[in-house]
Amino acid sequence: MATDAWQQARVAVVRLWRRARPEQAGAVEGELEEVRLGVMAAREAGDSDTEQAFAGQWRLRFQQLLHEDPHLAEELRRLLDEDLTPTLADRERNGIASIVMNAKADGGARVYQAGRDQHISEA
Repeated sequence: MATDAWQQARVAVVRLWRRARPEQAGAVEGELEEVRLGVMAAREAGDSDTEQAFAGQWRLRFQQLLHEDPHLAEELRRLLDEDLTPTLADRERNGIASIVMNAKADGGARVYQAGRDQHISEA
């Protein structure tokens, strides 16, 4: 997170916020710097739980942004694929997967979809 890759990722995220929520872009830029410092300290201390908590907070931020404006899906996907994922170390990229599911049910049909385990109990 102290590399040029981090700076490129930060610029890309702020660029997205400037387009989607310009009034929040300055705050997001400051928050990203705080996160960088927090993650670096957590890594130095070997505190992977704190590091994951920071990542989780930003996953939620992106989910909220997408929930508020579903039209950002294409741009967010591009940000992840082209700007953020390439900055990850190889070991970090291994856990990334993308699942796209579409379904349509007519009449009395039911659709059950899961990206992983699914347990259905119906009487």
